[in-house]
Amino acid sequence: MGPRRSAADTAEADRSRLQEMGYKQELKRGLTLASNAAFSFSIIAVLMGVTATYNTGLRYGGPVSMTLGWLVVSFFNGCVALSMAEICSAYPTSGGLYYWSAKLAGKNWAPFASWITGWFNIVGQWAGTTSVDFSLAQLIQVIILLGTGGANGGGYLASKYVVLAIYALILFLHGLINNLPIHYLSWFGHLGAFWNIAGILLLAILIPAVAKERASVGFIFTHFNTDNGMGIHSKVYILAVGLLMSQYSVLGYDASAHMTEETKNADRSGPIGIITAVTLSSIFGWIYLVALTSVVIDIPYLLSPDNDAGGNAIAQALYSTFRLRFGSGAGAVACLVVIAVAMFLCGLASITSNSRMGYAFSRDGAMPFSHLWYRVSKHEVPLNMVWLSVIVAFVMALTSLGSQVAFQAMASIATIGLYISYALPIFFRVTMARKSFIRGPFHLGRYGLIVGWTAVLWVAFVTVLFSLPVAYPVAKDDFNYTPVAVGGVLLLSVGSWVFHARFWFKGPIINVEI
Repeated sequence: MGPRRSAADTAEADRSRLQEMGYKQELKRGLTLASNAAFSFSIIAVLMGVTATYNTGLRYGGPVSMTLGWLVVSFFNGCVALSMAEICSAYPTSGGLYYWSAKLAGKNWAPFASWITGWFNIVGQWAGTTSVDFSLAQLIQVIILLGTGGANGGGYLASKYVVLAIYALILFLHGLINNLPIHYLSWFGHLGAFWNIAGILLLAILIPAVAKERASVGFIFTHFNTDNGMGIHSKVYILAVGLLMSQYSVLGYDASAHMTEETKNADRSGPIGIITAVTLSSIFGWIYLVALTSVVIDIPYLLSPDNDAGGNAIAQALYSTFRLRFGSGAGAVACLVVIAVAMFLCGLASITSNSRMGYAFSRDGAMPFSHLWYRVSKHEVPLNMVWLSVIVAFVMALTSLGSQVAFQAMASIATIGLYISYALPIFFRVTMARKSFIRGPFHLGRYGLIVGWTAVLWVAFVTVLFSLPVAYPVAKDDFNYTPVAVGGVLLLSVGSWVFHARFWFKGPIINVEI
């Protein structure tokens, strides 16, 4: 190894590398490797992801689809993360995925590849923020319900309009906090990472210790729930649909790429940040899952809308566990508050990532009114893009007033939209740029192609999988809106390209002053 570079040398190297990619340094570069990884880890927030989608995993396959399915999904997600890290090391810029596609797809295809990747990424990010913050609003609804006696004890159940108002307040707070300079946001990123790890360890120890009744090890790892009440009886189909929980729970780690222009030693810190966040999330997420599933005794009751938690399986499991031990559900409410804080910090980091992606996309003229969004405040924060992200996330949640099923598709849109944007540059890396790809300091060597193809095929598989019906016969109350929504994004992005953008959008724009 050569001598360690000084801070000044590192800053100059980062600035020079950014200029080589065609951009001048406009955002404050104040994040370390730990801060970069913390942002992604906070956005992944397995406390949030597992909690928000646990009902899905429990309904479709139950314990085995979650505890063992998690390990399967973690392996393939690891391949996606490794491939993304390799490309991130070669191109450490806030544009991330859409910039990578432009550079890897070849001169003729670069503008189109960049356009499609960018729109899938930013729409997926907006849907992800909507899903996170609305899940938090719904959890607050459950906390209030249990805190006032539960559904069967005269507790207060907030209406959908009250939930939407709570959601709007959460978004507003996230917007305000994201007005702060990056070194303050870095602190929140560290707090999010700490809170997730500490919260998982606390709950993993506390839940089994409090429980008077615990599931057997055999039940946790082998029990297959086929009683889903959705008319699906094929075990393979049930297991496949149950993977949504695990796939959704490890999502958003492209944040490390979007934060690279604010990260020191970016071509190393960015890729390592991605890998660190995914590895830690996979480990701690599995620990949390096993702890939760250890108190799953009566699956039909946990999923029943007539239980004290109104059908929220995790909340009901915790409530029953503490009431059986102490005669009161106060401890369960406290545990849910711990989870709620993790969700809040996750949503906060999501808005940060959204705004950086939007800033970079508008810098290249790809968004309507780009000149408005491509502006930074005196604190070197893309302030207009922060508030646009807040507004778009609020508008997306208005679907909850019409159909809860339609809104639930947000989780699928976030998962599929983001993973498509992850897979596109990887696909270009293993096809068009197979021989021309210039590696960065972090690379996979001769394994780059096989890992990349594994990642691409996995994303293709889950895209089809999560577009399939989740109930038979299909009715309006359980219709899977995912293919409609994802197809809509594809249609609009391709349509806008064919009829408008292809005449003027040339891909990433160089803004270095020569």
